[in-house]
Order: sequence, then C-alpha cells, then structure tokens
Amino acid sequence: MRLAAGVWVSAYLTRLRLADIPAFVTARGDETAGAVLVKLNTLDGNAAAYQRSFDLMTGDRKWMTLIEGSDADVDQSVAKQRSFDSDLWVIEVEDRMGRTLLDEPGLE
Repeated sequence: MRLAAGVWVSAYLTRLRLADIPAFVTARGDETAGAVLVKLNTLDGNAAAYQRSFDLMTGDRKWMTLIEGSDADVDQSVAKQRSFDSDLWVIEVEDRMGRTLLDEPGLE
C-alpha cells in the first residue's frame, strides 16, 4: 500500500529537518495521488531534480535523476514538468553537501 502524497511529503520534510537539512515545498500537488519531484540546490549555482520511478522487472520504486545542471536549467525543467502535471509536488532541498536522504530506507 502506498502512502498518500501529502503524508509522504510531511514525513520527508520531518526527516530532513531532523538532519538539519533545509527544505521547502515550492509547489503543492494533489494530497492523495500527486507525484513528487525533489530538487536539490547545492547553493553553488548547480542543482539536480529527482523523480520516483517504478522498475517493472523488480517491482521496486527508485529515485532517478531527472536532470542535473545549472540551477536555472533545473528550474526550467521543473517548470516544464509542472506544466504537464498540475498535481505534482515539488520539494526544494538546500544542501551544500548534496544530501537529499532519498537513498535512506523508507523513502523509496
């Protein structure tokens, strides 16, 4: 059973806060079924965006890199994704060390 998007976002933000990693919801999506996109801003002009993907062979859900590059290029890509999907949640994580915690158990 999958968590509702709003519940997952709340839990993820709490996990980041406990690790002293600043994060903000920059676009609210559908509370129950919205997809989630995580943007990592490394505060040096570079960024990356991650989306969850489903592996048909294993049934696993994994976070995959959607785009990496300049902060402006990543913002443009995120805006394009939002234009296709108004239910999309966007969370921006700001961390100079590049931590998102997406590789931790329970966030897949």
